[in-house]
Parts: sequence; C-alpha cells; structure tokens
Amino acid sequence: MSGGSWTHLAVRPLVRLLIGGRVTPNHLTTLRLLSGVGACACFAEGSRAGMAWGGAAWLVSALLDRADGELARLGGLGTPGGHVYDYYSDIGVNTLFFLSVGIGLRHSWLGGWAVPLGLVSGAAVFLGSVLSVLLERRSPPGTKAYSGRWGFDPDDALYLMGPLAWLGWLGPILIGAAVGASAVTLITGIRLLRLTRGTAKA
Repeated sequence: MSGGSWTHLAVRPLVRLLIGGRVTPNHLTTLRLLSGVGACACFAEGSRAGMAWGGAAWLVSALLDRADGELARLGGLGTPGGHVYDYYSDIGVNTLFFLSVGIGLRHSWLGGWAVPLGLVSGAAVFLGSVLSVLLERRSPPGTKAYSGRWGFDPDDALYLMGPLAWLGWLGPILIGAAVGASAVTLITGIRLLRLTRGTAKA
C-alpha cells in the first residue's frame, strides 16, 4: 500500500492536527513509552482487571508508536536522535510486553512454564529486532527485513495483543511467541550471516 500501512493511515488525520503546534515526535514517543510500560505493569499484575486495563493501555501505546513516526514525516520533524529514541523505545516496550505477560500468567494454567516462556519470547523479540536492523543496514537502501502485505506491517500483529488480553488468550500467544519469535530470529540471523559473507566475498 502506498503511503504506509492501514494503521499509519488511521492515525494520520489526528497527527495532522498536531503539525505546527508544540507537540513533537519525541513527546509522542515518550507517551508511547510510558503507556507501554504502564500496560506491561498491568499485565504483570495478572488479574482480570489488570489484563483489561493493560489491553487498553497497550492499544494506546501501539497507536502512539505509529503517530510519532507519522508526525516526524508529515511535519518534517524527524531527527537522527529522535529515530534512535523511537527505536530503543519500541524494542524495550515490545520486549517488556512478553516478560510481563509471562510474570502475569504465572498462576494460570501455564504454571511454572509462564515465566520461562516470557523470558524466551522477550529475548527472541529483542534479538530479532536488533538482527533485523543490522540486516536492513547491510541491504540496499529502502530494503526491509520483513515487508508487509495488503496494507499490514508484520509488527501490526502487536495491536491484537490488547483484544487478546481482554479475551484471556495471552497464554497460547505466549507459547506461540516463544516458538515463532525464536524461529524468526534464527532465520534473520542466518540471512544476516549469508549477506555478510556474500559482501565479504564481493
């Protein structure tokens, strides 16, 4: 889709209202970070109310994650420092999400597996994010490690975590993330290794 994913298009009308004002992309990134950490604190608490409030805060955080980049692009406010701040905020919040869910589900049907699954998922998301950035930096300009389809980016799946928390389905998601994120991280590492070797030979 030209012009960004569906979620970029969804926040664009609101972002346009901020152009020319005092709100900067870094302000939105900070709100994204705070709301994301707040959501994770609710998830780690583990109660039904915690999951409900966590899901709501997570959706706000996910929308702000799109909004800061849109404001930077549309308002011509992007800076190298802001990009780094946004990058590390995203990795930190997404990693913390799986760790906090593992802690919150320690008294669920997952029992003693919940925390280890959270650790594995969080570590895989962190490492996979770092490897993806390294892969993109070593690839031709404009290349993405994983491109979306039909107007959806791969990380749009994170939006679903809010409704899934309301439905009480984060247990299966945690298991799937431990396997899936680990597999994607392994594949990304192999791609990066092959690209690095190919560049060295060239």
